[in-house]
Amino acid sequence: MRAALEEAKHAAQNDEVPIGAVLVDPQTGEIIARAGNRTRQLNDPSAHAEILCIRQACEKAGAQRIPDLDLYVTLEPCAMCAAAISFARLNRIIFGAPDPKGGGIIHGGQFYEQPTCHWKPQVSQGILAEECGQILKDFFKSRR
Repeated sequence: MRAALEEAKHAAQNDEVPIGAVLVDPQTGEIIARAGNRTRQLNDPSAHAEILCIRQACEKAGAQRIPDLDLYVTLEPCAMCAAAISFARLNRIIFGAPDPKGGGIIHGGQFYEQPTCHWKPQVSQGILAEECGQILKDFFKSRR
């Protein structure tokens, strides 16, 4: 999660919403992909940290599914990212701070609980939650 927080800090430095993600091989601990939000930089509303990580890892694997990887992300993924995680067949997702307003896993539409969801990863939450949430609070406070 510390590596995901570093990606979130880089995103904030680039005036992006500070969310970071890393994809990890749980067998070796190796970080396979890392990213922070880049929606403004890429002029792409889908350029969330999770999506960018999944794209990198799929490119490296030469496959559309990467079932042996775990995703660490600083904030509960939105519904779009939850769907991408499911479609990529990720093994596990670990997120820091919950997102009552925009989350799609334990809040909102609870994507993995829907009958249209074909793959549900293992979900863990609350890892460094305070630190993950604080970077977002500080970012938005500085813009008000």
